[in-house]
Amino acid sequence: MSRSFRALALAAVAAGTLAGCGGTDTPAAPAGSGSTAPTVSGDITVFAAASLTEAFTRIGKDFEAANPGAKVTFNFAGSSALAQQINQGAPADVFASAAPTNMKQVTDTGAITDTPAVFVRNKLEIATPAGNPGKVTGLADFAKQDLKIALCAEQVPCGAAARKVFQIAGITPAPDTLEQDVKAVLTKVSLGEVDAALVYRTDVKAAGDKVAGMPFAEADQAVNDYPIAACAKAPNSAGAKAFVDYVRSDKGTAVLTQAGFAAP
Repeated sequence: MSRSFRALALAAVAAGTLAGCGGTDTPAAPAGSGSTAPTVSGDITVFAAASLTEAFTRIGKDFEAANPGAKVTFNFAGSSALAQQINQGAPADVFASAAPTNMKQVTDTGAITDTPAVFVRNKLEIATPAGNPGKVTGLADFAKQDLKIALCAEQVPCGAAARKVFQIAGITPAPDTLEQDVKAVLTKVSLGEVDAALVYRTDVKAAGDKVAGMPFAEADQAVNDYPIAACAKAPNSAGAKAFVDYVRSDKGTAVLTQAGFAAP
């Protein structure tokens, strides 16, 4: 073998060895790390509380941008309805509830076996249509028969929180309508169909200039913790774990904080 040929052969071997260091054995970058390389793929179905609609929609788009092979589909509704759907066998990868009570309904059946993690907190505000045509001044006005009032039904987290604040304040509310999720309540306010309602502060912020928000002291004693977990029979278990991790990452937390949620 000539000296020049031997040198070329050794160079080829060295190049091949270096190429192997960056091959398929290289660990994938963690989800949300900012790497352009795909880390997870396939469809990921997320069941999430209605109050997470705006923040999770943004997080879903960011997650897909970080994981080009993944497609996130959301089912937003009241947490109690979502828990029931999962327990009845609905194919969900992730469940994000607006209260630990509804998450427990799913962990008790074994539909979720991981330990749920609380990732944000939220609290109620009084919401009125822009301009406050009903001249609502505080929580006591929810007992007035001449005002049109909307609340969440008690089985959903926003309704359970509302019941608690009314008990603390010693007020018996006189609602004209009870809705199955907080976005339905918010719609009643934004359309001017009611004079006042109790919704989360994040919903007031999401509604923009269509709704005016009014904080009240009792809300601090009825704060909702939001837990999230991957489902035990997730069709895309790797995608489920990656999405949960992304929600809890600095990038996910930044979106949630911007939407008005508080850290746990």
